[in-house]
Amino acid sequence: MGSCLIYLLGCQAFRSCCRPSSKFMSRPKPGRALRRQFLRMSEAHDDTFYLTPTLSRIQSEIKMRQINDRDTEKAQRPFSSTTRNSDPTVVLVDGLATSQLGLDPYRNTRHAPMVYHENYSFDNWPSTHTFPMDKFRQTAYSLLHDPDTLLSSDEEENNPNVKKEPLVLSSNHFYKPLSFTDFPKSYLSPPICPHFLHSFLSASLSREECRVIGFRDQTSRSELIERTVLEVAGTVLTAQLAMKYGLASHLAGGTHHAESARGKGFTILNDLAVVARLMTWKEGEDAHTDFSDLELLRGFYRGNDGRVDRVLVVDCDVHQGDGTATFHSVTSTLYNKLFTLDIHAESNYPHPKEKCTYDVPLPDNCNDQDYLSALAKSLDKVIEEVEPQLVLYNAGVDPYQQDKLGRLSLSWEGLQHRDSYVINKFVDEGIPIAVVVGGGYDVDVRQLGKRHSLVHRVCGKIWRKRQLWRC
Repeated sequence: MGSCLIYLLGCQAFRSCCRPSSKFMSRPKPGRALRRQFLRMSEAHDDTFYLTPTLSRIQSEIKMRQINDRDTEKAQRPFSSTTRNSDPTVVLVDGLATSQLGLDPYRNTRHAPMVYHENYSFDNWPSTHTFPMDKFRQTAYSLLHDPDTLLSSDEEENNPNVKKEPLVLSSNHFYKPLSFTDFPKSYLSPPICPHFLHSFLSASLSREECRVIGFRDQTSRSELIERTVLEVAGTVLTAQLAMKYGLASHLAGGTHHAESARGKGFTILNDLAVVARLMTWKEGEDAHTDFSDLELLRGFYRGNDGRVDRVLVVDCDVHQGDGTATFHSVTSTLYNKLFTLDIHAESNYPHPKEKCTYDVPLPDNCNDQDYLSALAKSLDKVIEEVEPQLVLYNAGVDPYQQDKLGRLSLSWEGLQHRDSYVINKFVDEGIPIAVVVGGGYDVDVRQLGKRHSLVHRVCGKIWRKRQLWRC
């Protein structure tokens, strides 16, 4: 961690090229309607007390939480070396950025590879906050304990004597991303601005930056800093598993409002952009990369061919992925590498919208039939024109008819048909697809966890039907 922070501090010499552009500095104040909408999204906890902790305190808190399970975690790794200075790639397992291997996909006839970390959720989150921090824990709980009806045939489903089983039989069957301290910060920046990244990791963002993110005083908590990096690390690992096995899913991810130099809308670091950069990285692109970082980039698994030129984000979250769209502008290093198909509620947050590669705005109360029709029409066009080599599917459940921040009217069956259509489409085309959960809001977080578990169950059904473990 220390060496990574020294690297980031060294990058401050390049602040001028990473500061927020003038359009952010001079953005006019939003109107009353927009302010009211933002307050609904970032409501609820007391902002009268705010103390920025020191960097040493944050590091100490994270280290203390990890120290008890560090020996266990290292014992589970299929390698013995712990000397990172002599070999920077020691944190990688056959090129995969994982701290714990899950159930062997070649022997797993039950479900596609899944990625999860128990620290995605943490305790003492404000109970009245709009963002449901516990939903990641509840998603894992649902997969481990709730019966999976998609596992059963129609005959078994109607037979009361057949025992209904959960999809995931053990928490050890989840893949686990690299820990906060082991995940290379050079994997984050670029595309994340190093100045912004350092400010976030050291809990030194301004009050205004924390307000726009939506977490306010919670932004400086060591638990939130750790889980934010873990979430990005989890999406990175999920994309690698998709490249290796064709299909993989993540029990978090989809932080699509975050931009290079600022977070927004409950998202801080854009995991989709980080994956796109890592997958399309070519040697010689980063002039200031030191030797250890270069070795980590060289050792990163990008599929058997080791080459990805085009990454497509299919974003079905109800809110436009405006942050992701900023990463493929003509001035970005991801221009002509990252492409976005975004299906969203036109009247919903954010305002104003950004320009995605393909935008599909939908009216309020759009139903299953109209939604699926728009999805099918746009997907065919995108596949033909982009010819992606990796797809990142943001399977947000906030288009659901009862979602707290939705405005669309998809049913449970509609969500299932949407996920089945998207995933089957790319499996049919032989294009690797990595699934992230995206947004979803409900005061009943247990039910929200069940809703988020649906896409993983759909992945499992497709995995079994296609017998992808044989591929």
